[in-house]
Amino acid sequence: MNLSGRTCVVTGASSGVGKGIAVALGAAGATVVLTARNEAGLQATSDAVEARGGQALVFPCDLADDASVSEWARRIDRLLPCVDALVNCASCIPDALIAPGPFWDKPLHMADQISVGLRSTYVATHALAPALLGSQSGSLVVNISSPGARAYMHGPAYGATKAGLDKLTHDMAHDFRPYGVAVVGLWPGVVATEKTQAAAQAEPDKYGPLLMMAESVEFNGRIIGALLTASDRMERSGKIFYS
Repeated sequence: MNLSGRTCVVTGASSGVGKGIAVALGAAGATVVLTARNEAGLQATSDAVEARGGQALVFPCDLADDASVSEWARRIDRLLPCVDALVNCASCIPDALIAPGPFWDKPLHMADQISVGLRSTYVATHALAPALLGSQSGSLVVNISSPGARAYMHGPAYGATKAGLDKLTHDMAHDFRPYGVAVVGLWPGVVATEKTQAAAQAEPDKYGPLLMMAESVEFNGRIIGALLTASDRMERSGKIFYS
């Protein structure tokens, strides 16, 4: 997999799945634009990308703030000729996400998942659409979703966010298709992120067996690189894949 000459923007790149995706894309030769609010986390991801021989550009942005997103998109447009891939991985993971109990017994800010997760994906893709249309080799949008789109998982705010992402994927693909931009959704399985490992340490009987078969944090990045270079990329557009 050779992504030399390709530019990939990854939101939520300061930790977890987003960080792993960015490292995998950078290791394959892409120039990776790293975006999140946590600048220290972004710098750590940049260091990890460059340690694997990749090139990283750190572009902090609060994806819940429209003005911040507009400025972010303008900076990308000024510095880069185009964007070949946008990976929408930014999310809000409240501390109470995996706590037992009904949603009304949990803090109301659990609903922030809808803003930083669903709405942020719409806003980021809207802002970068001109840059995606400028790719000479055909571009790709990947929305990181979850089986929680169709099954109960972590409560209604999480489920609504993921179901909304899958619908965004379907409808964005319809609008982008005449311009050669593919849009796909990915459902990762259990991923060996820092939070997953912490949960397994805190509740080994409950989460330990899941961690043993978890995907590496870079796994989805390798899938995205393969999708970006696939000859049947447009045939997959609008669909959701369980990675």
